[in-house]
Amino acid sequence: MRRIRLTHAGLAVLLMFGGWTASGTGAASANDSASTNDSVSAADTEPASAGLLKAMQRDLGLSKRQAEARLAAERTAMDRTPKARKAAGSAYGGAWFDPESERLTVAVTSDAPPATVRKVRATGATVRTVAHSARELDAAKARIDRISAPSGVSSWHVDPMANTVVVNVVRDRQADNDVRRFVSRALAAGPVTVETVAAAPRTFAAGTVGGDPYYTGNVRCSIGFSVHGGFVTAGHCGQAGAGVRGWDGSYVGSFQGSSFPGDDYAWVSVGSGWWTVPVVLGWGTVPDQLVRGSGEAPVGSSICRSGSTTHWHCGRVLAKNETVNYSQGAVHQMTKTSVCAEPGDSGGSFISGDQAQGVTSGGWGNCSGGGETWFQPINEILNRYGLTLHTA
Repeated sequence: MRRIRLTHAGLAVLLMFGGWTASGTGAASANDSASTNDSVSAADTEPASAGLLKAMQRDLGLSKRQAEARLAAERTAMDRTPKARKAAGSAYGGAWFDPESERLTVAVTSDAPPATVRKVRATGATVRTVAHSARELDAAKARIDRISAPSGVSSWHVDPMANTVVVNVVRDRQADNDVRRFVSRALAAGPVTVETVAAAPRTFAAGTVGGDPYYTGNVRCSIGFSVHGGFVTAGHCGQAGAGVRGWDGSYVGSFQGSSFPGDDYAWVSVGSGWWTVPVVLGWGTVPDQLVRGSGEAPVGSSICRSGSTTHWHCGRVLAKNETVNYSQGAVHQMTKTSVCAEPGDSGGSFISGDQAQGVTSGGWGNCSGGGETWFQPINEILNRYGLTLHTA
């Protein structure tokens, strides 16, 4: 009995923090490769755990050596992105990580001066010329954000690789009159492409079941990341003032701030014997992972998610700044991934290497047949509430 009690005491700490990882068509032209050598060894970054590498092999179809190289290259791309954006200035058209070349690609407009292109290349990025700047695309998306969307419209986002705003319509709803009206207005907003998706998005909260990370009312969700004084999670999981119970039913704290729809984030205070640590739970699939920062991974990067229902799964970043049209209302500035999720995973951690990325919001599909999932970026949550991420 004593061993069981000690094990559960340990879980009370781990489950406070949702998911942890191991320490350890467009107007774009053909790629114009940078002249610098971007080869990076895995030794240049924090060593990845065997569990994390195994999860990437399972979910991304990589060998161990490929997974190690991918993590190192993605960390390099993450570090170079803000420098390349600054170098591009007003000619910046977006950036993404190319898994094939394992390099950061930066789009610049065709009217960019040669000196600007040279500055971008000097950061180590590959350059691609495009017709529209990121500012133009963001303005087009903002115009679409002001249009009331019917349920048959899934989401819309800026796609830097295609140099367009992509509007996603649920396949079996595209002939609906209200969907067609929305699409017509969206096409008039700027450079827009319409694509179809299999299903409408939904949030991933769940009814109460025993032995899970936290509850509010009759809803079960997952903890995202520790901050000083509490943790962050999804806004649809609870309203400000709502009490939160831990895996064992004991009182943890309460929602201090919450926003949904429009946004999907919240933070919960921690007390009553609970405390915070900079870790994401690996659920036995990978060792628990230390969180060392919140550097933003570019589109194309590998990313993993931890949640209380489906535990640990990995995939890729597919899009950023996407507006997701849930039945409860639209949520803005979301990041889309190829990672699966299921009810109860809401609020859980999205992490790239040892860098916190965001909290699980919703998606479509499941972890048996596949699907897509969105998360609310972590830095927006921290800035909104003036929180400090708890890091190792």
